[in-house]
Amino acid sequence: MISSWAARVGLFSFALAVVISAQAQTKVGVVDMRRAILETAELKKASVDLEAKYKPRQEEGARLQKQLQDIQQQLQTGQGKLSQEQQTALQSQGTRRQRELQHLSDDLQADIDRDRNEVLGKAQANMVAVVKKLAEDKGLDVVVDTGNTVYYKSPLDLTNEAITAYNAAHPVK
Repeated sequence: MISSWAARVGLFSFALAVVISAQAQTKVGVVDMRRAILETAELKKASVDLEAKYKPRQEEGARLQKQLQDIQQQLQTGQGKLSQEQQTALQSQGTRRQRELQHLSDDLQADIDRDRNEVLGKAQANMVAVVKKLAEDKGLDVVVDTGNTVYYKSPLDLTNEAITAYNAAHPVK
């Protein structure tokens, strides 16, 4: 009889624990990490800085492109008027310009990608830390990225708060 009573008390305690834990709600927040990172003052400044850094090389590419177009124009308008030597010289010059342009474009794109990935990686790590602190301060149990979320209520969105907190924690110099 005692063991039957102990079993009932144990079962009742277990059921009570399940009911209590079911009533405890998980606090959730959502953040659009992509937008949060891209809209920080630090990333906006980095974008302007990178644009300024690579502008001379982009202008050089535009200059080479213009020279290449001029050579092609000369070949077209001089067709039948240019000697074989002049035509060969222009074609050779065009081939050199095309290689220069391709080399410049490839190097420029690789450098831009490297710098952009470095800046974004640093910003992402900083934003994750900011979002974690924001979640702890708000007593949230979990924060999910809106990029993987089908539906959420807008009051759960922490993106603007994350941007503000990031800008405060990482002021632009």
